[in-house]
Amino acid sequence: MTTELLFRDDAYLKSATARVVAVDERGIELDRTIFYPQGGGQMGDTGVLTRANGERVVIADTRKGDAPDSVLHVPAPGMPRLEPGDALMLDIDWSRRYALMRLHTALHVMSCVVVAPVTGGNISPDKGRLDFDIDMSRLDAATIERETNALIARGVATETVWITDAELDARPELVKTMSVQPPRGAGRVRLLGIPGIDLQPCGGTHVRNIGEIGGIRVLKIRSEGRRNRRVEIALAKMGSE
Repeated sequence: MTTELLFRDDAYLKSATARVVAVDERGIELDRTIFYPQGGGQMGDTGVLTRANGERVVIADTRKGDAPDSVLHVPAPGMPRLEPGDALMLDIDWSRRYALMRLHTALHVMSCVVVAPVTGGNISPDKGRLDFDIDMSRLDAATIERETNALIARGVATETVWITDAELDARPELVKTMSVQPPRGAGRVRLLGIPGIDLQPCGGTHVRNIGEIGGIRVLKIRSEGRRNRRVEIALAKMGSE
C-alpha cells in the first residue's frame, strides 16, 4: 500500500495523527506520515509513535517500502508491538530533521558554486557531502565556502516545481547527479527551485528560505578515487526553528 506523505507538502510538520495499516519484521506502515524515509542521500527520520493510552514506540529509522510511496517506520529494539488499526500521535525528532533540511538545501546551493557532474552525496544531521567529477586543482575550500555563503545570504525563498517525465527528458541539464536518476514512471517529477540560483529534481526535505541555512563551513576536500572529489560541509551554526 501507499502512505500519504505529509512531509512532501509541508516539511515543517513536527506532529500529526495516523493509523497503523500493517506491521511486520521490517517495520510499521501507517496511512499517513511526517517521517521522511531514507533516500536521495538524506538519512531517514527518527522520533516517537504514541498510542492513545500513552504507550510510546521509539522509531530508530525510516525506510522506503516495496510499493511506491510506502514508508516503513523501524522501531528501536524492545519496543511494544503495534497492531493494525491503532491510532497514533506521530512526533519526529525535529532538531535532527531541521539540521538535515538545512544541510540538504545547502548542498543544492553549493552545487551551483562547484559546477561539475555530481557522482554521489550524503546528508547526516552533523555534516553533508557531495562528490564531484572534477579536477582537484579546481577546488578551493575558502572559495567554495565564501561563494556558497554569499548565495545563502541572498535569502531566497525555495519553491516546489513539478514537471512531466517528458519535460525532464527534454531538459537533461536539470539532472546533476550521475549516480542517481530521478524516479520516472509516475508521470511527473518533483524539483526544488531556488529562483535565480538552482533548479533540479529532488524528493527530499528543504527549508522554505535558503537564509535559514545560516551559512556553511567546508570541513575537508579529498580525493575518493579516479573520478570523485569529495567536498564535505557542516552548518556554520547549529540551531532549530
